[in-house]
Amino acid sequence: MKRVAITTLGCKVNAYDSATIADRLRGAGCRLVAPGAPADVVIVNSCTVTDAADAESRRLVRRARRLNPRARVILTGCYAQTKPQEAAALEAVDHVIGLSRLDALTRAVTAGDVERVVAGASRRERAISTVGARRFDGQTRAFLKVQEGCDLFCTFCIVPMARGASRSLPPRAVLAEIEALAEEGFEEVVLTGVHLGGYGQDLEPRVDLPWLVAAIAERGVVPRLRLSSIDPHEVGESLLRVMAAEPSVCHHLHVPLQSADDGVLARMRRRYDGALARERLAMIRELLPDAAIGTDLIAGFPGEDDAGFERTLAFLDASPLSYFHVFPYSVRSGTTAAKLDGRVPPATLADRARRLRALGDRKRAAFARRFDGAAAEVLVESTRDPETGALRGYTRNYLRAGLDGPDALMGRRVPVRLAVGGDARVRATVAGA
Repeated sequence: MKRVAITTLGCKVNAYDSATIADRLRGAGCRLVAPGAPADVVIVNSCTVTDAADAESRRLVRRARRLNPRARVILTGCYAQTKPQEAAALEAVDHVIGLSRLDALTRAVTAGDVERVVAGASRRERAISTVGARRFDGQTRAFLKVQEGCDLFCTFCIVPMARGASRSLPPRAVLAEIEALAEEGFEEVVLTGVHLGGYGQDLEPRVDLPWLVAAIAERGVVPRLRLSSIDPHEVGESLLRVMAAEPSVCHHLHVPLQSADDGVLARMRRRYDGALARERLAMIRELLPDAAIGTDLIAGFPGEDDAGFERTLAFLDASPLSYFHVFPYSVRSGTTAAKLDGRVPPATLADRARRLRALGDRKRAAFARRFDGAAAEVLVESTRDPETGALRGYTRNYLRAGLDGPDALMGRRVPVRLAVGGDARVRATVAGA
């Protein structure tokens, strides 16, 4: 029985792909071991969102070879897809397998009888082939990739070339996957995709994300359904009214703004301006008053001057956003943004990222304090907090809470009462305890 270790870089979609690969390999008779453990085969599922991510992918391949000199080392994922020949030049690599090549990847692991480089033209793909994960090690929530690829071509992003054209998992297949995950015992499923807001636009007949969410909720198969990132211009009233009406849909939206300055947004080739973003955020807060609203922000995008940054900061400060994920701009060769003038000096970039994170911390604390004393439901995770030993989990509106209790609560939804401390940490007391 071959021992296989999988190391994953990047986003939730990549994590889902790794889970799907792991399940396929278990079905082929392999035993999955932890990254860094002795293994007969090591798979590096790579990311290519920046040049730094490419470098990290190469570093992990070399590390895999150093730790397992006799193992077969396979590089897959987005870096393998976009730069297969560059990846194949690494002496540490035995096989480079691009995206949507699950059969070839399985053969490379179990028999090694595939070409050294297997990669196709991702923009020609018209279906989602890497799907079917049933186990998510260390995760209480399950993920389901319902959409793949992207056609937006933002100037900073290489993903449309790596992941291909936008394509959707047919509704019947989505519902079958949801039912299978529920049978595995998952209490929450997170719908994810590269461009989740584009779901269904390639299908015949055409459907959309609000329709899909309503269809899943109507089945009543899983108690909690959560959505991953949706761009501002695709957060519409129809989606929000479905979320408000269906008890199973978690009141949590992640809306990646990247910036709130119109000039920067135009250089990014985003599909909205600050006014539209403000309108959509206000609509979320009006229709879902208790919702957590998160965002992604790029600090120091080329052409972002001091005035533009201050406009973004003021927008964010006045917004109903609950938390930020901040990324200092990092070059990705092959993108339009890599050729733009107006590069921000590293010290300025770092300072802007620091100020954004500080504001994000204040926003997160203010949101948490709104729910001091509130009744809630926590889905308890399968591991304890390593510092305190407490159980931990998330409420429906994405407040992370610690609570006391036995291991028997792990994986269960528990009614609680919340208490928010002076440090804005959330503690939960099990109802009736």
